[in-house]
Amino acid sequence: MSCPATLLVIAKAPVAGLAKTRLSPPLTPREAADLAAAALLDTLDAVLAAEVAHRVVACTGDLAAAERGPEVRALLARFEVVPQRGGSFGERLARAHADAARAGLPVLQIGMDTPQLTPGELTAAATELAGTGDAVLGPATDGGWWALGLPDPRPARALTAVPMSTPRTGELTREAMRRCGLHVRTLATHSDVDHFDDAMRVAAHAGGRFADTVHRLSPAVR
Repeated sequence: MSCPATLLVIAKAPVAGLAKTRLSPPLTPREAADLAAAALLDTLDAVLAAEVAHRVVACTGDLAAAERGPEVRALLARFEVVPQRGGSFGERLARAHADAARAGLPVLQIGMDTPQLTPGELTAAATELAGTGDAVLGPATDGGWWALGLPDPRPARALTAVPMSTPRTGELTREAMRRCGLHVRTLATHSDVDHFDDAMRVAAHAGGRFADTVHRLSPAVR
């Protein structure tokens, strides 16, 4: 039986020169986008295999220009896809939560930067969210977060005032959710992928397209 929750993926079209730019150097822009595509595809696979009632992808960018575009579009056809809306990243997150919550279920949001996530871990996190009425937050090793689960989309509006991509983003997000009256449960800590050293660490604990792509690119980087 599926967990009564929505899994929301925040995704960016893996276009060379626009996706995962901090991987260049050592990767070329096209290689960085190819690795981003692999991470996105593995993430979508894990979400499809998770035991949840609903799946949404909030996407931005030109999929027609994306690396592995046909494969990405084929997987996205199995999701409800909504455009990202808003100026800042915090605004886009808040509006994506509101869009995903239209199904009337609590929303567990992840990005495309943690391709090591498994269907079982996603199912467990969604089950904890749906079963408690609390928020859940998955810390990232760089001080950010890889997952945010909310029983109601309204507290996501507080993300517009949280500085993103800083060593304190996770801490400040937790404080913002508490000010909204939520108890915040902590999920496992994961590394996301910003630099190629991160990619190599994540690939050591991941399979699928992402790990294969990192292993293929590693000799050229060395």
